[in-house]
Amino acid sequence: MGAAGRPASGVDMIRVALADDQELVRTGFRMILESEVDITVVGEAADGAQALELVRHECPDVVLMDVRMPVLDGIAATARIVAAALPTRVLVLTTFDLDEVVFEALRSGAAGFLLKTGPADDLVRAVRVVAAGESLLSPSVTRRLVEEFARRPSGAPSASLNDLTPRELEVLQLLAQGLSNAEIAAELFVEASTVKSHVASILAKLGLRDRVQAVVPAYESGLVIAGSS
Repeated sequence: MGAAGRPASGVDMIRVALADDQELVRTGFRMILESEVDITVVGEAADGAQALELVRHECPDVVLMDVRMPVLDGIAATARIVAAALPTRVLVLTTFDLDEVVFEALRSGAAGFLLKTGPADDLVRAVRVVAAGESLLSPSVTRRLVEEFARRPSGAPSASLNDLTPRELEVLQLLAQGLSNAEIAAELFVEASTVKSHVASILAKLGLRDRVQAVVPAYESGLVIAGSS
């Protein structure tokens, strides 16, 4: 598993917490992550309440949060972590790529979403992306989850989008379809740095924490139609 994509030696370790009610799943995640030179697992939790306490005490960079757990589910735990302004970023993992609660994960402030059924390299990459302060959505989630659960309302886009420029609306539309900054830049024939500036402006105007959350208003407003590509 890949030395490819690893940061140079001497960088800070990425500290990760695991929250899943299945011990075998946690063990598998630990083995995958700790085989990397730049990632260490600082603790495990079997339910959402334990996850919340673990995050408060260990302050990991990333917590891998299962959706369906006893006592407190992963969505509620994520919402509490975000509400408490804790520095830990939440990467939601589930076996369901058409699960309604995943849409709620976006609302709760999760920094990324990934299927448990994906390859190990995807998990490692997701941890690094989220730890670096970026956001991540599985392309299958962007295409299929929103088709199922983000219903387009009738009428014009909501007032919250009215402050966006035509170019920012274009960027938001592509962003909500799962395109990276580089892909958006290629689509619009602009520099990636320009796209980055547009994304920052969009997030500021809409009062959003990150690009993952921008998926919600884009679909709810009708700017992006379920099933569009």
